[in-house]
Amino acid sequence: MADTVAQQKLRSSWIWMAILAVISLIGGVWALLNPPAATLAATLIAGWTFLFLGVVQIVQSFQVKEWSGFLWGLLFGVLLLLAGLSLVFNPLAGMISLTLLIAALFLATGVVKVVYAFSLRPVSGWGWVLASGVVSIALAVMILSDFPWSAAAVLGILLGVELVSNGVLFLLIALGLRKL
Repeated sequence: MADTVAQQKLRSSWIWMAILAVISLIGGVWALLNPPAATLAATLIAGWTFLFLGVVQIVQSFQVKEWSGFLWGLLFGVLLLLAGLSLVFNPLAGMISLTLLIAALFLATGVVKVVYAFSLRPVSGWGWVLASGVVSIALAVMILSDFPWSAAAVLGILLGVELVSNGVLFLLIALGLRKL
């Protein structure tokens, strides 16, 4: 009986998942149609998030002043706060820094995936790991080849792709819940 009630509640929640899908899809399409605005928005959201986390970390650190890790916790909070302030008050420089960080991340993960693929070579599917590594490296090269101009769009495009991907996921879940 409990499973039936839980399934009915789950089924009736499909509309909320569909609403999430629509919001995510609209946001993703908007970001893809206007990558510079989405990049600025992502940078400011990251900045305010770091700023908020820094304040919370600093407050938490002072709650446990007697702890041996107090200074490390305080330092971490100050660094988060400074990163947040930097992104909020100088978002253009923040976009450049974040884009460079993403390019470095793509390059590093791409190289690791390529090396990992060759170590998997006797295993079926190793080629997909290699392909993923090559794509990551290619993305890094594309970002870096147009740097710093790519900073105006890269974050927005990545945000748009992520939102569209989430929107499709939420829509598929909503349809599955509706049929439950």
